Amino acid sequence: MRPTIRGRVRALCAAGATLAAVAASVVTGPTALAHDDDLGPAIEAIMHKPGYEHAQWGVLEIDVASGKVIHSRNADQFFIPGSTTKLVTISSALHTLGPDHRFTTPVLATGARDGSTLNGNLAMVAQGDLTMGGRTKPDGSVDYTDIDHTEANLPGASLTPENPLAGLNQIAQQVRDAGITRVNGDVIVDPRLFQPPALDPQPTPMIINDNLIDLLTTPTTAGQPAQLLWRPQVAPYQVTSTVQTVEAGGTTDIHVTASPDGTRIALSGTIAADAQPLLKVSNIQDPNAFARTALIEALGRAGVAVTADPTGPNPQDALPASYDGDPQVAAYVSPPYSQYAKLILKVSHNLGANLALCNMAVEHGSRNCFDAFPIEHDFLADVAHVDPTQFQLADGRGGVAAERATPSGLDQLLAYWLGTPYADAFRLSLPILGVDGSNGISCTTDCPAKGKVFAKPGTVLGLDELNQRIAASAQEEAGYLQTDGGCLHLFYIGVTGASSADLTSFISIFDDVNQISALLQEQASAAEHHHR
Repeated sequence: MRPTIRGRVRALCAAGATLAAVAASVVTGPTALAHDDDLGPAIEAIMHKPGYEHAQWGVLEIDVASGKVIHSRNADQFFIPGSTTKLVTISSALHTLGPDHRFTTPVLATGARDGSTLNGNLAMVAQGDLTMGGRTKPDGSVDYTDIDHTEANLPGASLTPENPLAGLNQIAQQVRDAGITRVNGDVIVDPRLFQPPALDPQPTPMIINDNLIDLLTTPTTAGQPAQLLWRPQVAPYQVTSTVQTVEAGGTTDIHVTASPDGTRIALSGTIAADAQPLLKVSNIQDPNAFARTALIEALGRAGVAVTADPTGPNPQDALPASYDGDPQVAAYVSPPYSQYAKLILKVSHNLGANLALCNMAVEHGSRNCFDAFPIEHDFLADVAHVDPTQFQLADGRGGVAAERATPSGLDQLLAYWLGTPYADAFRLSLPILGVDGSNGISCTTDCPAKGKVFAKPGTVLGLDELNQRIAASAQEEAGYLQTDGGCLHLFYIGVTGASSADLTSFISIFDDVNQISALLQEQASAAEHHHR
C-alpha cells in the first residue's frame, strides 16, 4: 500500500470517517508477508479440533491504515477457492460493465400492423438479464433471502415474495399499451446473444426464476396431505404431490422427480407436522420455450391474443437475420448491475456468477463466454495490479476442481476496491457476519463481531466413500474486518482437508471459520484500544 494512502486511511480511522474518502487512490496490495505466527490460544484451539488432523490452514490479515501484516500463515500457497472465486468474477464484471449498467430486454414487432392487429411475430431479444424483474422490489433494489432458492438442497432455503413473472408482465402490458391487441403470428425468444457455455449451472441468455420451478411443501395435520405451493405456474408444467404430513418429531424426507423434458414434476415422501416449510426445486430444461409460453400467457392476461399455440418449442429458426426497421413495442429494463453483484455475493448465486462471464464477453463483442477470462486477466494485471498467477480459474462461481487461489491474491484484490469510489458499496455487498447473506446464520447472539465482518465464504464438499464421511475440501472466508473504532483490516481465513461425520456436522466447520474471523475482529479491536 502506498505510504500516502496509509497515512490518509490512518487519519480517517482516527476521525471515525469512512474509507469512501480514499476514492481517488489505488491500493496496490499488501507489503511483504510475515512469517507463520501465533494466532492466539482461542484460534489455535479451533484449528486443532477433531476433524482437522490432516488439514492445512491459511491466514492473512493486514491492517489497511498501516499496511502491517498482522497474521500470515501459508499466505502465498494455493488453496481451493470455492465461492471466493466470485470475488474475482464480480470484481471484473463490476469494472467491465460498471455498477450502473442496466440490461434492456426489447420486444420487437416483425411484420405489419393493421390497426391493433400485428400480422407477424413478436421477438423478445434476450439480453442476459439474471432476474427479469423476478426479484425487483418496489424501490428498484433486488431482493434475496439468506439461503437462496438456488441452494434449496440446504436447510432453511426460502423464497423471496416477488412474482417471478413480473418482468414478463410488464412487457406484456407495454405491448398492450402500444396498441396491439392481437398477434396473428408467434412469440419468439431470440437467444442469440451468446452460446450457452459448458458450465454448471449453465447460463442462458433468457432466464426466468433462475431457470427453476419452486416447490414449497408446508405441513398440515398428521395423517393429512401436505400443502404444496409451486411457481411460476406456466403451461405445460404440471406438479403433483403425494407428500403426507406425519406426527410432530417424525421424519421429513421429500423426493422430487421430473420427466425428461422437466414439465411433469412429482413430489413424494413425508413432512413432520412441526417442521418448517421445506423448499425444493426442479430445473427448467428449455428456458427459451418456457419464457416464450410465459410471455404468451402474460400477453393474454394483458388483453393481447396470440394465434400461435402457446406451448411447444421456441421457433428460433423463424427469427430474422436483423431487426432493421422493426419497431420496438416493449422493453424491460433491469436494476443496475450493482444490485445483481450484491445478490451474487450475498447468497453465492452460482448461476449469476457464471452468467457474469457471459455478460463480460458480450460487452466486449463476443458470443463465447470463455472470452471473459482474458478480460479478467487484464483486469487483475492492469487495473487491480494483482498478479494473475495467484489464481487458477475455469468458471465464474468456483465449481471446478482445478481452481486455486492464494490468500495473498484475494487480499490484494480486496485492497484494490479501497482505492475506488465503490469501496463502501463493495464491502456492504458481501455477506455480513450475523446479519445477512451466507454468513447471516453465524455469530447471531453474544458475538461482539456481529455486523463487523464483511466476507465472501467459499465451500467445497465431497463424499469420502472410503470412510463414509464428508470431505471438506475447502471452507474459507475473504473480506474485511471492521474494528470497534471503525478501521478496516483485509483478511483471509481458510482450511482445506477437513473432515466431518455428515452434512449436519459439517456446519461446525463453517461455524469454526466464521468464529475465527470473529476472533480476529475482536483481537484487532483489542489491539486498537490498547494503542490509544
